[in-house]
Amino acid sequence: MSGNNKTIIQVRDNGSILVKGDVELLDAEGNVYETKPAFSLCRCGASSNKPFCDGTHKEIGFESKLRAK
Repeated sequence: MSGNNKTIIQVRDNGSILVKGDVELLDAEGNVYETKPAFSLCRCGASSNKPFCDGTHKEIGFESKLRAK
């Protein structure tokens, strides 16, 4: 990120959504989740630590390879 304040959100193949940078993650009621400078969000729906990824996508064989157009 070389000195700028840009936030990066990357959809990983067959896995989570990686978030890097200064962001605030809120639940539906506006409560703030505690996060680190980089964290992963669940995309498969099977994490036991939602909204965060716990790696369950590997165990259940989640497959999705999205590409920007």
